[in-house]
Amino acid sequence: MHPVPARAALTEFVLKVHARCDLACDHCYIYEHADQSWRRRPARMTSEVLAAAAGRIAEHAAAHQLTDISVILHGGEPLLLGPVRMRDVLAELRRVIGAVTRLRIGMQTNGVLLSEQFCDLLAEYDVSVGVSLDGGRAANDLHRRFRNGDSSYDQALRALALLRRPAYRRLWSGLLCTVDIRNDPVGVYEALLAQQPPRIDFLLPHANWDVPPPRPRQATISYGGWLRAVYDRWCADGRPVPVRLYDSLLSTATGGPSGTEMLGLDPVDLAVIETDGEWEQADSLKTAYHGAPATGMTVFSHPADEVAASPQLARRRAGRSGLADECRRCPVVEQCGGGLFAHRYRAGRFDHPSVYCTDLKELIVHVRENPPAPVRLDTGSTDDLIDRVTTPTGDRLAIEHLVDAQTAIVRALLRGVADDLPPGGAAADGWAALTELDRRAPGSVARVTAHPYVRVWAVDCLAGVAAGHRHGVDYLGSIAAAAAIDAGVPLTLTVPVRNDRLHLPTIGTVLLPEVGDGTARVHVEKGGLRVTGDDVAVAIRAGAGGDTARWQPTRRLVTSDVTVLLEDGDPHRECHRLPATGRLADADAARWGVTFATAWEIITDEVPGRAEELGAGLRALVPLRRSGGGVSEASTARQAFGGVAATETDPGSLAVLLVHEFQHSKMNALLDIVDLVDSARPTSVVVGWRPDPRPAEAVLHGIYAHAAVADIWRIRADRRVDGALATYRRYRDWTIEAITALDRTDALTPAGSRLLRRIAHCVTGWPS
Repeated sequence: MHPVPARAALTEFVLKVHARCDLACDHCYIYEHADQSWRRRPARMTSEVLAAAAGRIAEHAAAHQLTDISVILHGGEPLLLGPVRMRDVLAELRRVIGAVTRLRIGMQTNGVLLSEQFCDLLAEYDVSVGVSLDGGRAANDLHRRFRNGDSSYDQALRALALLRRPAYRRLWSGLLCTVDIRNDPVGVYEALLAQQPPRIDFLLPHANWDVPPPRPRQATISYGGWLRAVYDRWCADGRPVPVRLYDSLLSTATGGPSGTEMLGLDPVDLAVIETDGEWEQADSLKTAYHGAPATGMTVFSHPADEVAASPQLARRRAGRSGLADECRRCPVVEQCGGGLFAHRYRAGRFDHPSVYCTDLKELIVHVRENPPAPVRLDTGSTDDLIDRVTTPTGDRLAIEHLVDAQTAIVRALLRGVADDLPPGGAAADGWAALTELDRRAPGSVARVTAHPYVRVWAVDCLAGVAAGHRHGVDYLGSIAAAAAIDAGVPLTLTVPVRNDRLHLPTIGTVLLPEVGDGTARVHVEKGGLRVTGDDVAVAIRAGAGGDTARWQPTRRLVTSDVTVLLEDGDPHRECHRLPATGRLADADAARWGVTFATAWEIITDEVPGRAEELGAGLRALVPLRRSGGGVSEASTARQAFGGVAATETDPGSLAVLLVHEFQHSKMNALLDIVDLVDSARPTSVVVGWRPDPRPAEAVLHGIYAHAAVADIWRIRADRRVDGALATYRRYRDWTIEAITALDRTDALTPAGSRLLRRIAHCVTGWPS
C-alpha cells in the first residue's frame, strides 16, 4: 500500500441506502443502462454495512484532518427506507462521522414519499434535500412515471410545497432537471422557476459514443441550442435563481472553480458506497459498460485511502493532461474540461471528447459572446438583497443599493437635526445653505454627506453625546461650507471651532488656537477660502495640498480606480473602539499611500469582486495608534458606513483588513434596512475568535467577515503562500463552528436565517 497524498483525499461520499425505486424512469442511469449490478445487490443497506461505511468515512476524515465531509443519501430512492430506518441511518452517520469532523448530509429524491414526518426527521438531522423534476406536467411525464405508467407529477409538486414551508425551506437544496430536447426549453425553465427553488441543475442525459444521446426527429433543436435558449431567458430575467451549469461557465470564464463534475478541470473527490458495501466510482459510469464503476474494493476490506489512490479515480483526477489531444487543443477546454468523464466513453476507452462536445462548445461560445448584463437589484426584495450581499465573489450592485439606503438615512438624520433649530442662528443659516446647495450642486452635497463621519456627528448630535454634541447643530454650517468648496460656489457661514480646530468634512482642518472653543466665519471664494474670527484671518488657496501652520488638508489615497480619504483630522472619527492617530507627518502619510496602493493591487488580483465592492462603498481610512502588543488592528463603527480604521501594517495584511472590516460595514448597512436578529430572543453564543460569549448580532457579524477572510486565505493557499493553508483553515473552522452554533438558536429572523444559510452553503463547499 502506498501513502495517499493529502490532495487525493475524498470529501464527498454517495451512500446507496436503498437500491430500488418507486418510479420507472426510462432515462435512469441506474436501471436502464449497461451496468446491471443492482440486480445482485440487496435492496437496503444493512446496519453492518452502514456501520462499516460510517467508520471508513470517519477514519478517512481523521487521517486527513478534513474539516468537513459530505454524505449524500442516494438510491434508487432513499425515502423507501421509511422514517424509522432513515432515523437509524442518520443517527449513525452523525454519531460516527460527526465525532471527528463536520458532517453535511444531503439527499436526492423524486419526492414521491416525502411527508411532514420525513421533513421533521430531516430537519432534526439537518439534511438538505434535492428533488428531481423535469419541468411542467407534460415534460415530467415523458420519463418520470410509475411502473404502471401513472404520472408522478402531483406527488412531486406536493413534496415541493412541503419544502417551501417556512419550517422546511432551509432543507431544500434545489431542483434537478434532466434535459429532453423535445420539451420547450423556456417552458421547462418557467415551470421550474415557478416552484421557487433555491437552485436549478440541468443534467444532460447520460450517454456516450457507443450509446449516443437521443436526438428525436421531432426535436427541432440541439442540446446546445436548448441550453442556449434557457440561458438567454435566464439572463433576460436577471438571473433570478442560481443555475449550476451557467454559474459554472461564468466562474470558469474568469479562472474560478467549476463546482460541477460535468464541466471544468476541478479534481474529482467523490466515491460511492453501494448497499452491499462495495466502493464504486460515480454512478454515471454505469452507462458505459457493465462493471464500469467497480473498484473491486469494499468497506469491509479497504479503507477510503486505497479507493482515493486507485487507478480508476486517478485517471479522473488527471485534469487537462488526461484529456484527448483534441480536447487539450480546444480553445474552450478550461471551461469544458472534456465534459463529464462518462460521456467520453467509446469502445472500451474514455480518452475521447464528450459525446456532447459540439453542444458544449456551442453553449460555451454563446455564453462567452453573450455575458450576462449586470443584474438590476430588486429593491423591494429582501431575499434578493440578502442573496446579493452573500455572493462570495462580491456584488457591486448590492453595495450601490446599500449606499443609496445610507444616503437616505443620512438625509433623514440631517433633517432630524434641522427640525428643532432656533430661527436665525448659525445652524439655521447652515441648513438653509445646505438645502440651497443641494438644489444647485447636488453631487457636491452627496459627496460630503456620504462621508462616514457626517452620519456619526448627526447621530451623536441627536443623542447629545461625544464629539457630535460638542460641535452641536452649528456643524451644519461646516457641512454646507465643505459642500460649497467642493462645488466652487461662493458662500459665507458661521461654523464651530472646537479644541482650536475648525473642521470642514472631506476638505480639511483650519488651526485656530486664538479661538479655542467658539465660532469663526468661513468665506468660500473663487480662489479658495478665508477664515476669520477673534482678530485672526487665515487665507487658503484653492487646491493647496501641503500642511501649513494653519491648514491641514484632508489627504487622499489614490490608485488608478479608487480614491479614499486618509482621515486623520475629522473629530468624529474617534467613534472607533480603538484610538486614532493624530495628524500624520508627511512621510508617514506618504508611506500609507504606498501601502494602500499595493494592498489595492493585491485585493484586485486575489478577490476582484471585493475590490469592486470596496470601490463602490469605501470612503475613508482612519489610521489607528498601534497598541502595546504591536499587532495589526482594525475597526469599523456602527454609524460610519464606508469608514475603516486600521493600524499601519504591510500591504498583504492591509488587504485582508480592508476586506474584513468592509464586511462589517456592509453588515451594519444591511442591519439599517433589514431585521436579521430577533430582539425578543436575546442569545449568547460561544465563538472561536473570542473568549467571551457573544450576542447573536455580533456572531452574525463575525461569520460574515470571517467568511470573506477565509476566502482570501483559501486563494493564497491555492497559490502556495507560506502559512496560508493553516490560516485559511482557522478562519474557515471558526466560521463553520459559529454558523452551526448560531443556527441551533432561535435568535434569527427569517431574513437572518436566509443570510446564514447562504454563507454556510458557500463556506462548507470550500475544500478542507
